[in-house]
Amino acid sequence: MNGADVTLSDYTSQQLRNLCREAGFTDTDTPAELLRELLGAAGGRPLSAGPLWPSDVADDATPVEFSFAFDDGGDRAIRVLGETIAERPGPDANVAAARRFLHTVTERYGCTADRFEAVQDLFLPERPRGKFALWFSLIFRPGAAPRVKVYFNPDVRGPERARELVAEGLRRLGMDNAYDIVLAHALSRGDRDRFSFFALDLDDDPLSRVKLYVSHAAASVPDVERAAAAVSGIDRSEIGRFCALVGGSSGPFAGRPLISSYSLVEADPDRPGNYSLYLPVRDYVPDDETARSRIRSFLAEHGLDPADLDRALGAVSGRPLRDGRGLLAHVSLRLGGFGSGTTVYLSSEAYDVTPPRRGTARPVPVPLADAPLGG
Repeated sequence: MNGADVTLSDYTSQQLRNLCREAGFTDTDTPAELLRELLGAAGGRPLSAGPLWPSDVADDATPVEFSFAFDDGGDRAIRVLGETIAERPGPDANVAAARRFLHTVTERYGCTADRFEAVQDLFLPERPRGKFALWFSLIFRPGAAPRVKVYFNPDVRGPERARELVAEGLRRLGMDNAYDIVLAHALSRGDRDRFSFFALDLDDDPLSRVKLYVSHAAASVPDVERAAAAVSGIDRSEIGRFCALVGGSSGPFAGRPLISSYSLVEADPDRPGNYSLYLPVRDYVPDDETARSRIRSFLAEHGLDPADLDRALGAVSGRPLRDGRGLLAHVSLRLGGFGSGTTVYLSSEAYDVTPPRRGTARPVPVPLADAPLGG
């Protein structure tokens, strides 16, 4: 195939196949086909034509991001975060395309849409605002059926209504008390803390999650340790070590914000059972070679094989790591009773590579209004 004819689906599907093989999958066809359907009209567009829609999923407007989850118990998972793009894209048209994709996966895999239907009128208004309205996460594990998660945008009716929407969403799902706990621990710094995602697992497993994400602008380790205290029984000292090894400091993190997430389940609806901290490593390194070195050190310290990271990097890119910054986009630390581990988020870089940063050790601050919605 001529390089000029390579489509977004061709390019990203091959990356996903490679990742799945590295994670021990025998079936790489199902993940690749689901990704093609998720991408919608954008998938059939040649890369040479550029993005069909400026998706906020990735820095180069690619509407897909990969992640490789390392569970402390030894299991591995591949995840895909993506946005469905309509043939004639726009906020309303993209939501309609996303609904069609949701119907497809619900029918095919028996996903449970009850919770989605309970809150959709809150988060999918007629005229959505903000950078997105509906994203998907596809979760693949060897020998298991794919799982699907949806992400809503709390700012979809304007930032001033985000807390109202999240509170009402949790009330409808029978998780009212958890809202007050998250509010007290994670949103105590005024405009510097804000809800960035409201997410739902679309299955009926007893541990199916409702997840809340909170962005912390210019936060330091004590700020996110306080946020983590909403979850009982976790070792918050791990947070400082994670920030030091991966982020290179204890803060303040003045570039893209640190992000907290909380997992809530029906079996214990009154309090979050898991906490995750997402660190946008690309804003705190000069290049991906530095990011790789830091992440390898963290994985080794936690008894995980750093070679897995190198295999994942090789699966999605062949470029020298010193030549760009953002292939390694985020790293997350998961703590709590529903499973602990580390997840590395990988950019496709289908359209562009962010140049390395040279000659400065400090990130360029991102104004709060322009801070990203998460990873």
